[in-house]
Amino acid sequence: MFTGYGRRELVKYGIIALVMSVFCIVVSVLVWRPFLWLIFVPFLEYCFVMYFFRDPERIIPTEDGVLVCPADGKVTHIEECEDPGCLGTRALRVSIFLSVFDVHVNRASYKGRVFHVKYKEGEFLNAMSNDSLHRNECNDVGFETGDNRMPKYCLRQIAGLIARRIVCKAAVGDEYAVGQQYGMMKFSSRTDLFIPIDTKVDIKVKVGDKVSAGDTIIGILE
Repeated sequence: MFTGYGRRELVKYGIIALVMSVFCIVVSVLVWRPFLWLIFVPFLEYCFVMYFFRDPERIIPTEDGVLVCPADGKVTHIEECEDPGCLGTRALRVSIFLSVFDVHVNRASYKGRVFHVKYKEGEFLNAMSNDSLHRNECNDVGFETGDNRMPKYCLRQIAGLIARRIVCKAAVGDEYAVGQQYGMMKFSSRTDLFIPIDTKVDIKVKVGDKVSAGDTIIGILE
């Protein structure tokens, strides 16, 4: 299965691969026959694009108070930080780095109504560095949950060294369920979850863990 966010790219790169393949065939027939082996280059590139935009099914936990990972990848930071700009308080930040080999679909960590969406232009530093949190291009989505244990939380999509496109379909007023898709990062990047610092939550992951969006439990509200 392929994510809806990538279907346009699949068509675009498919056309490019087809044109390049036809060109290689024509050149090999009319000019230089050994040129024919280059037909495999656009084919392999298109196979990678198909792999990148894959969207596997996920089993979303249904237990009360469960927070799920917003992205596939590796947990790089779990630490206290300043207010991301929409929580009104300091926060606990859990950062997940996505390599080019990870599924890049982003999912809501908890149920909620979107009350804040803010895109910020910036640099394209290595997404694993702490500086990328403040200096890189990013997009914040704030959710109001209706749950007194965690009234609000925020997700930040951070563009990385390679990723130069942030896709976010969330708009103020939209309602999201736990694990529901709301956006995508194009190639390696980072996704941060911000939880109000006074939230009582049992974090179930640690730095270095490999996690999956939607089905890995990142924490449980107490």
